[in-house]
Amino acid sequence: MVFDGHRIRLNLPSSFELLDLVQLLSDRMSAMAGLDEDATHWISVAVRESVINAIKHGNREDRHKHVIVDFLLEPRVQPRQFTVEVLDEGEGFDPDAVANPLDPENVLKSSGRGIFFMRSFMDDVSMSRRPGGGMLVRMSKRLAS
Repeated sequence: MVFDGHRIRLNLPSSFELLDLVQLLSDRMSAMAGLDEDATHWISVAVRESVINAIKHGNREDRHKHVIVDFLLEPRVQPRQFTVEVLDEGEGFDPDAVANPLDPENVLKSSGRGIFFMRSFMDDVSMSRRPGGGMLVRMSKRLAS
């Protein structure tokens, strides 16, 4: 773990055992950003879903592969944005090819809502394949001025 006052970086093995640590750090950074309890909760849900997807779908639960999670308050002085980046070491995917969980044939399925939650609870979400491999999910929440 790296911490420098406005950024925390976690380099985690692909294991669900550390999800509570990720959530704890997400909640703490949200509090440092001045976000209320509701916003903190929903950001935590988005972050948790992103890390679960990175472990399960990106790295296919291969403990030799890692997930890097960056929590950033930007800019460093008087932050206006809380950003979370999640990077896996998988093959990547096409976000546009993911089924819409609100379509009638998907409503009763128990999975497939992670990206929907991320987009619903954060102000900005982008997903991109990295040139050296892996998928980067970048989620941001604007802060009150």
